Formats: sequence, C-alpha cells, structure tokens
Amino acid sequence: MIMEFQNYLTLENIYLWSNLALMPFWLLLIIVPQSRFTQIFVNSVIIPLILSSTYIYVTYQAFITEESFLDLFKLYLNLDNLYTIFSVENFLLIFWLHFVCINIFIGSWMSRDALKYAIPKKLSFIPLIALYFTGPVGIVLYWFLRLFYAKKIGFHD
Repeated sequence: MIMEFQNYLTLENIYLWSNLALMPFWLLLIIVPQSRFTQIFVNSVIIPLILSSTYIYVTYQAFITEESFLDLFKLYLNLDNLYTIFSVENFLLIFWLHFVCINIFIGSWMSRDALKYAIPKKLSFIPLIALYFTGPVGIVLYWFLRLFYAKKIGFHD
C-alpha cells in the first residue's frame, strides 16, 4: 500500500494537489476570516506543516534521483542559471511549494491583521486576491489599506 501511495505521489500530482487543496483555505480567508474553522485550519501551523512535509518529500526525491543541489546556488548569478534550475521539475516544484507556503502564510497574517484593525471584509479581500495572483502587489495594496485604518506607520509590525 505504501508503494502504491508513493507511485501516486508524482511531481504532477503533488503540484495539482498543492494548488487544489489550498483553494478552499484561500476562500475561507476571503469569505469568513473570523470563523473558528478558519482560525483552526488556516491561521495555525497545519498548512505550513503539510506543505513543508511535501517540500521535504520532493527534496528527498530530487536527492535520490541524484539531482545536483550545488547547482541551486548558481541561480543567484544570472537569469540563464535560474532558467536552467527551473527546467528541472523537482527544483521547480520545490520553489513552487516555497512560494505557495509563504503566500498562504502572508495571506493568513493579512486576514488576522485586517480583523485586528477592523478593516472591512469588502476591502480586505482585494489585497488578498492580489496577493494570491501577484504576491508583492497584494502586500503593497494591503499596506496602503492598513495605513488608512491603523492610522500609523510601522516598519516593524
């Protein structure tokens, strides 16, 4: 049974499940950020724990297929090296898991912070959706929205 499960865990399936499984959590953050269910499942360590386990599994798979991890450090040198690293499916999926984990973590923080400063849900969903699709643009949108509602500027919050 373990071998069947391992055969099911292809890189393509992991990619699809990591995207499909996170969609309901994003909807919870957008629609019902204050619910107990959202607090337990989205704003806790559960999602990062699952994604980090998946990250470790994909890294292990890359290691046993003898991918060169030293090549990863070359990605900082130029765009061609970044393109070369992303052409290896294991490394591409590792970076994607990294991205979606940080994205949901920041979305969770934005949602809790919006509740803290009483930012209306009708406004806070815009930066959350922008964060989901564009990452940093959503963070900047939320920062401007937060400035208006918190009435203070904090660079350490």
